[in-house]
Amino acid sequence: MSELRPETRAALTNAGLDPERVVDIVQRALDEDLDGGVDVTTVATVDEHALTAGDLVTRSDGAIAGIPVAAAVFELAGGAVLEPVVRDGTVVAAGTAVATVAGPTRAVLTAERTALNLMGRLSGIATLTAIWVDAVRGTGAEIRDTRKTTPGLRILEKYAVRCGGGVNHRMSLSDAAMVKDNHVVAAGGVVAAFEAVRSRWPRLPIEVEADTVEDAVLAVEAGADLVLLDNMGVEDLRRAVALVAGRARLEASGGLTLRSARDVAETGVDYLAVGALTHSAQVLDIGLDLHGLPARGEKG
Repeated sequence: MSELRPETRAALTNAGLDPERVVDIVQRALDEDLDGGVDVTTVATVDEHALTAGDLVTRSDGAIAGIPVAAAVFELAGGAVLEPVVRDGTVVAAGTAVATVAGPTRAVLTAERTALNLMGRLSGIATLTAIWVDAVRGTGAEIRDTRKTTPGLRILEKYAVRCGGGVNHRMSLSDAAMVKDNHVVAAGGVVAAFEAVRSRWPRLPIEVEADTVEDAVLAVEAGADLVLLDNMGVEDLRRAVALVAGRARLEASGGLTLRSARDVAETGVDYLAVGALTHSAQVLDIGLDLHGLPARGEKG
């Protein structure tokens, strides 16, 4: 297995991604594609010494995310080098070359689908996030993701949300608490549930889910500094904002649509929680256009 270049490690780190975790994700994806064997078509048709170069080109408009991740794929698959043309987070038109890749032809062709799968997925999330962010622009509310992510890809998908201008909620079950309806039932009430978590984890951020304005106020009075207002209409959201009066941050969640996003944001809530950012984003179509493949036996 090839190693990551220092430049790629630095790019991942600067993006807030742990290079070792990215290597693990990428290697698993490559291993899945090869299934213990080799790329039989490429090995049969491409000389082992052949070199090539090409462009990663968007087939539709969108926001780009995952360039350093794609770079890791090409490097780990055999040492091809990807260089960015644009930065992650850039909104581009269809037909834009967003990166170039060069290196051993076999490595480029073997890595192609894995790199495009990951980058297309992340760019799709960034694109959808940017649309939601634009829908609430100027209201003061932020678009926030959830844990409704693809198993094994959470760190990448939440990175893509950031590329689209959104903000991340908790990354895992251990870095913040969220008291939801089933926890409330188990504990015997909103206040009891909040106090149970605060007693066990005194320094941990705690968010409390409230189905009614009254429960939201109870949670704030118990000490919650973040309350999720679940499936509330615009009028109830406004009432909750007025009653909480800045004592806690408020997050609207459930039943949100792009059509209703601005009305919800204008109630004064701090966040809109949008699970669709990661569970319903359409992949952005990105292709690899090579500049020409050397014939077998030609070293390029």
